Amino acid sequence: MRALFELSFLRRLERLRLVARHVRAGQATGERRSTKRGTSVEFADYRDYARGDDLRRVDWNIYARLERPFVKLFEEEEDLAVHVLLDGSGSMEWGEETGRQGDEGTRRQGDKETRGQGDRETRRQGEGDGNKWVYGRRLAAALGYIALVAGDQLKVAVLQSPISNLQPPASNFQSQISNLQFGPVRGRGQALRLFNWLEGLVAGGATDLNGFLRAYAVAGGRPGLAVLISDLFSPGGYAEGLTALAARGHEVVVVHVLAPDEVDPPLGGDLRLVDVETGETQEVTLDATVQGLYRRRLAAWREEITAACRARDVRYVPVETDVPFERVVLYELRRVGVVR
Repeated sequence: MRALFELSFLRRLERLRLVARHVRAGQATGERRSTKRGTSVEFADYRDYARGDDLRRVDWNIYARLERPFVKLFEEEEDLAVHVLLDGSGSMEWGEETGRQGDEGTRRQGDKETRGQGDRETRRQGEGDGNKWVYGRRLAAALGYIALVAGDQLKVAVLQSPISNLQPPASNFQSQISNLQFGPVRGRGQALRLFNWLEGLVAGGATDLNGFLRAYAVAGGRPGLAVLISDLFSPGGYAEGLTALAARGHEVVVVHVLAPDEVDPPLGGDLRLVDVETGETQEVTLDATVQGLYRRRLAAWREEITAACRARDVRYVPVETDVPFERVVLYELRRVGVVR
């Protein structure tokens, strides 16, 4: 995988902070204001002096004017628990390679066999910005870097079942999450470890999003900001998992990643499609009528996701991998209030 970021982009990330609308009680000093009163340098209020108060907190200027001692109160700063949940299923390993072999690049069509196109099969070789797996890991890296620079607690988990075990029993979800997890960690010094860990990940197998999200809600640690990066291709759905995260106290954000050829398929004719996760095949004839039906169903699916997220107070961010990655982080996530 190419270098995750340019140095100039990292510097821009350092000016951002992740936003939690309801700040959770932290375990360490961070860089966000709490509703509690503490010892930071941000002044909050005064109260009357009481015996035993630290004399260093007395405002002697007020005492000189009013001849009554008042103690300064300050806002305490605390860390935020940030959970980045990255879908690592085989369907994420899909998308057009850009910037490697000229302007045309190479395209992977999800291991589809296309009789209508001379029995040709085109495959993605390598990785590029249009690939969902590369795109998702870069998003995870950017969000993780923002959290680490701010002093927040970061945990990244890959939601993925082994290829040989496409539908694991519920008891296995927690063990699989722990095997594909980074953190919890804090501090800018962990950034390089995070980048190297993300770079070494490989997508594959299938993912039961509901099962993994329910397991993470139980075993993922203290509640905080939970960002799910996924194409949401899961036969069992995703809504129950989002409900479990929200019920646990997480503020949930769904970044829905699709490739351009999933939104507007460039194929046509008689096709035999092969599911990259299960190996199941489907014979279809893709003409203008079917393409129109596909687009309508895609729009309806996105509307369904929007409604499901709204009902659970989840922020929903649909993105396509042909949109510049920097725009998603610096504009789209800021627009919905995930970063500022």
